[in-house]
Amino acid sequence: DVQLQASGGGLVQAGGSLRLSCAASGFTFDDYAIGWFRQAPGKEREGLSCISVDGGTYYADSVKGRFTISSDNAKNTVYLQMSSLKPEDTAVYYCAAVDSIVVASPALSLGYRYAGQGTQVTVSS
Repeated sequence: DVQLQASGGGLVQAGGSLRLSCAASGFTFDDYAIGWFRQAPGKEREGLSCISVDGGTYYADSVKGRFTISSDNAKNTVYLQMSSLKPEDTAVYYCAAVDSIVVASPALSLGYRYAGQGTQVTVSS
């Protein structure tokens, strides 16, 4: 079975940091870019960041300079280091196996083949 398990969410104060992990299994990890999305209540899903098969990284303007994506291919795991968190970053964060990437600043549009359960991130003011 395909699994993309996001973890590492929690409650943090504004200005703080969190590191999310996405553990992937059940598909060929090297065949897909891995991306992060978030969705806040009442808002549309937002593409945040993606790391491609060749290690290229992409970010939405809303997180550029604050979030950093990285990958440990030996562990089939992708990380999202989030710093300088703001209350507006509060959302459920998901990871997905991405098969299309469109950079349309300020947005990052990601099409995905598989997605997993999310992890809640709450930033208090």
